[in-house]
Amino acid sequence: RAVAMSVSHSSRLNKLVREQYMRLPQDGKVQVTYVWIDGSGEGVRCKSRTLDKEPKSVEDVPEWNFDGSSTAQAEGSNSDMFLVPVCMFRDPFCLDPNKLVLCEVLKYNRKPAETNLRHTCKKVMDLVKDSHPWFGMEQEYTLLGINGHPYGWPDNGFPGPQGPYYCGVGADKVYGRDIVESHYKACLYAGVKICGTNAEVMPSQWEFQVGPCEGIEMGDHLWMARFILHRVCEDFGVVATLDPKPMTGNWNGAGCHTNYSTEQMRREGGLKHIEAAIEKLSKRHDYHICVYDPRGGRDNSRRLTGHHETSNIFEFSAGVANRGASIRIPRQVGQDGYGYFEDRRPAANCDPYAVTEAIMRTTVLNETGVETKDYADH
Repeated sequence: RAVAMSVSHSSRLNKLVREQYMRLPQDGKVQVTYVWIDGSGEGVRCKSRTLDKEPKSVEDVPEWNFDGSSTAQAEGSNSDMFLVPVCMFRDPFCLDPNKLVLCEVLKYNRKPAETNLRHTCKKVMDLVKDSHPWFGMEQEYTLLGINGHPYGWPDNGFPGPQGPYYCGVGADKVYGRDIVESHYKACLYAGVKICGTNAEVMPSQWEFQVGPCEGIEMGDHLWMARFILHRVCEDFGVVATLDPKPMTGNWNGAGCHTNYSTEQMRREGGLKHIEAAIEKLSKRHDYHICVYDPRGGRDNSRRLTGHHETSNIFEFSAGVANRGASIRIPRQVGQDGYGYFEDRRPAANCDPYAVTEAIMRTTVLNETGVETKDYADH
């Protein structure tokens, strides 16, 4: 009874009845679901429309609009916002030939909305494209019941201490694997570059990884993977939270560890380029902390305590195979002398566009201090 009460009412609707309608032919028409980031900088919204034929590329999908006053992105007196399609995926919920389309949001004057961080990220990625930056981001999240309590946790009290849950197997060690595996398959179907998943240290906490992606593709694919996660959870009647510290106390927080390399770092002898990039990052720690969560570091201050496999938010550190450091160089990379490194500071609710842009500004464009340069006129 406790488990049944923790899921949403919608999830208990008869799915077999739904299947009857989902199998109906579409007579050549195509459903396109437009997906965008709302005014919180964390939430995603969507709405759908019909096209007369299947779009072969994102350029075939028309611009659209929405009411920005209902998403904390505009005033009611001037509420229309533009949706500009930027990346297209197959739709794992309505199936082929239907599409999911990630969009940038522009204001009435066609300037980017405040939470449209893709716009400047794309400029920076175009500037640094010759360095061929690769990213892989590890998205941690926590499953909650509809009542806000971690899914599968006792109604009163707590599960046993952390230890048996990380990569665990068994009904007493992992909660919600059906959701995780459904999300994985849905991402593969969609064309999202998901590359793995595992149960995390805190019970009902999970992680999936996206990458390697080059340049702007990292943010596009991670945002769509997040949208698909929320949609899958909706079907199961639970909630996925990206809160960096969903449970206070002796429980791990949730991050979005970011693995990064340039072409120079991936070549033989690349370790010296890795070390040079880390040195640049060490001198700009405050700037990176400010952009690594949506609230200028306030969310991460609950997570980056120096405990539970995190660094201290006030100190920069780096080390080989050190999960308590700001930057971790994998042991294999240290042995091989080339490869990539991991920035462990980004929070689970970070904007991947902001994170990848910041890394490029510091390590390739050689920016310093807390101010950023405007490259619009270059």
